[in-house]
Amino acid sequence: MFFFLVLCRGMQASKSENTKKAEPFYWLSVAKQKTCSEIIDEARNVLRTVGTRRPFTPTDGQRKLFGSGSLRGPQNRPPSVFSLHASSFDLAESRPVSGVRLSPLDHKPVLITSAKDEDSSVFLPKPPAEAAEVRKVSTARACLYRTSSLGSLFSAKVVLPDQNKEKLDSEEPAMMMNNLGRSNNNYLAEQRLYTPVNDKSRELIYNECISISESEDFMEGTSGKFSFQLRGESDQMKKPGTNSSWPRSSGWKRRVTGLEDGTRINEWEEEEVFWRIKILPILHELKKKDNIENLCLACTKLYQALNEGNMLGKHFKRRSELLKILYRLVDIDSDPLCLKLAKIILAMKVDGKNLLSVCKLAFKICRNEKNDYIVQNDRLLDCLLEVLRNEDLHKNNEALLYCVGAIKFMSGNAVLLNEMVNKGAVEMLLQLMKQINNVKENDTYFSNLGHLLVQLTATLRNLADLPPARCQLVCSGAASELCVALEQRVNDRDVCTYIVRILSKLSSYSDFCAALAACSRCYTLFLALLNKHQKQQDLVIRIVFILGNLTAKNNQAREQFFKEKESINTLTSLFQTYYELDLNAQTWYHDGEGKGKNHLKHPSEAEDVMIKLIRVLANLSIHPSVGATLAAAHRVVELLVTVLEYKSIDDCEELVINAATTINNLSYYQVESSVLQDKKLHIAEMLLKLLMSDNMDGVVEAVRVFGNLSQYHEVCDFIMQKKIYKFMIALLDSKNHDVCFSACGVLLNLTVDKNKGAFLMEEGGIGKLVDCLQDFGPADWQLSCLICKTLWNYSENFTSAASCFGGDTDTLLVLLTSLLDEKLVLDCNLDRERRDSHKLHWEREFKPVAEKLLDRIQSHHSFLPAVPITPFYS
Repeated sequence: MFFFLVLCRGMQASKSENTKKAEPFYWLSVAKQKTCSEIIDEARNVLRTVGTRRPFTPTDGQRKLFGSGSLRGPQNRPPSVFSLHASSFDLAESRPVSGVRLSPLDHKPVLITSAKDEDSSVFLPKPPAEAAEVRKVSTARACLYRTSSLGSLFSAKVVLPDQNKEKLDSEEPAMMMNNLGRSNNNYLAEQRLYTPVNDKSRELIYNECISISESEDFMEGTSGKFSFQLRGESDQMKKPGTNSSWPRSSGWKRRVTGLEDGTRINEWEEEEVFWRIKILPILHELKKKDNIENLCLACTKLYQALNEGNMLGKHFKRRSELLKILYRLVDIDSDPLCLKLAKIILAMKVDGKNLLSVCKLAFKICRNEKNDYIVQNDRLLDCLLEVLRNEDLHKNNEALLYCVGAIKFMSGNAVLLNEMVNKGAVEMLLQLMKQINNVKENDTYFSNLGHLLVQLTATLRNLADLPPARCQLVCSGAASELCVALEQRVNDRDVCTYIVRILSKLSSYSDFCAALAACSRCYTLFLALLNKHQKQQDLVIRIVFILGNLTAKNNQAREQFFKEKESINTLTSLFQTYYELDLNAQTWYHDGEGKGKNHLKHPSEAEDVMIKLIRVLANLSIHPSVGATLAAAHRVVELLVTVLEYKSIDDCEELVINAATTINNLSYYQVESSVLQDKKLHIAEMLLKLLMSDNMDGVVEAVRVFGNLSQYHEVCDFIMQKKIYKFMIALLDSKNHDVCFSACGVLLNLTVDKNKGAFLMEEGGIGKLVDCLQDFGPADWQLSCLICKTLWNYSENFTSAASCFGGDTDTLLVLLTSLLDEKLVLDCNLDRERRDSHKLHWEREFKPVAEKLLDRIQSHHSFLPAVPITPFYS
């Protein structure tokens, strides 16, 4: 909508009204409270915001740690492609965690061989006499048993069951281990342990072989023998299938029913039994490397068995041996197998070099898009999120880099992306970002963490597409954290690009846009980035798009941005830069170097930036004080006019229409210093080109601007001279609400001059206005009101209704009478809210003007005085 002038002349009793200066028909409501009629039909507001498409981000053809557009050189970034072998893992690191690292003894233990040796300096404690003491000692030394060899499992005196007086020779644990590993014949060593409990003694016979190199022997075909039995229960224990399933809740702790006081088997012993019965058979299967499918199946069974025995994690006696076996299998080049291995190794809670290697292994698997299905089925995501949740940022920043990189690849899959949201990945990534933001620039880790931040923000960019993720990002304060990261990494273009891509997506939604606008420093930050990266189109266009979103609906945001130092100068400087780039591209095309190439249907990169920049200016101009200032800004107006001069609507429709819309907004402000007043005729000439185009959107926009400019006599004369009024009358036949409304507004301003009114009758304008009133009538009270105002202005100089309206007089009389019948017009099938609004428009806008026009037509007086019309506010 636009400015329309109506000459309000007073009744004969108030002749002073004849000297009143013509004023704009529409005023901007500032201090006055808006009514229902003022907020309805926002498309017809005097000042309008401008919409545009979000910048398009193409998907990288290949999954890489850093995208194809990254500025990080190969020498300044971690590699995306690497080879992994068993040697990539640290075998020494894989041993189980012990409580305290003890210093080695500086003497050799003395073994007790006779009674008198018991008084020697080396004391071996005797077994307690009471069962309660047995339990107490067993509990206190449980941890020691976990880190001791089986040879020193019990420190009580060992007595053979049939020779109670004969003592069992003891040997140092290390010596025992060496002896046990020498040959298959010596692989079994039997210890018969006798411990008195109260007055009734039972014998516990425990036969087992332990070797520190057991896993190596197993891989070479050695199968150890194992038996575990309680006297009186041996037959039951040997029954097939008895030990095929262990209770998971207790970590396979079985009650020994043969012990009188219900003493439980030591936890370490249980682990050994479970290892022999459940784990070793699976490791035998892993020995056969002839079939990948069988190896994968064995790995699946291994993971289930380890989980069943509560052996996942760090506190597992055989952890070192198991990991060595798994590391060797990495040499088999198979993604399905490596996926299984990675899942088990991650579940074993490795750290250091091994954590880095297994994260690289997961990264390598996820890098291949064809593996998405098996990754999804094997739930690798759970393991990686566990790493993300628990690992130390400073200690394992490189491992986290590949971990988040693998998650980033997964986020390219729709199924896995939804799974991430459901499993809390958004919160985890934001927590990691907060940790990174707490690292200062002078910290040694700062630079390396930038690589991690690229992976993290790229993943958040993908997550931002999902509504549940957007909700979590808003609730978790993502806007402020992203701004902090952006401010800290202003020199890292890769990080800046990913963050502004996130903000570009999220700022399209009102809730996040409000949260971002609440970050007071965001405008300063965006301006700093624009000044630093002026020629980086992919970065600039998204920042400007974000600014357009911030200023689209928030008047406070418009004012706040405008008050930032050099804000408008930054925008005009960018506009000049990309205008010159576009001009050079046009010269290249027209000089013939672009011959043979199809003309771009979509805006070029330079044009797209200018479109977004103009949108910001259009949105800013809605604020009263900001708009008045921009209307007086020579540089701003000159750039807008330049667009109309050098760019046709066929070249770039959106750019030209946005420029016309912004000129229309600025032309609203009637300030003395307005640059538009000085350039109004030149602008009218540029609009004439747009008006004559085949693009209806462009035509309507040009008519809207003419509606504002036609309040100036010079522009009215231009319209009459160039016969533009004929075009306006022709548009009344369009049967389109907005087109008819815009055209009628120009005609209204032209009829203010009593010397120009005759053109309506000559070109059949009266009949077309009456037809519009009949066509739209109650469906559009605003348009009906505008038609009546135009007819009122036109009829001022006529002495009879017949000579004024000709053959349309009777039709107009009947039509006005029917439209003023409240019962007939407002008796429509509308809900209550719409009916109330409908009635309000009719009462406030149409009825006062229509009644006076009807009275004038019916009066047949020789002089038809003008009646003041209450201005309509949109």
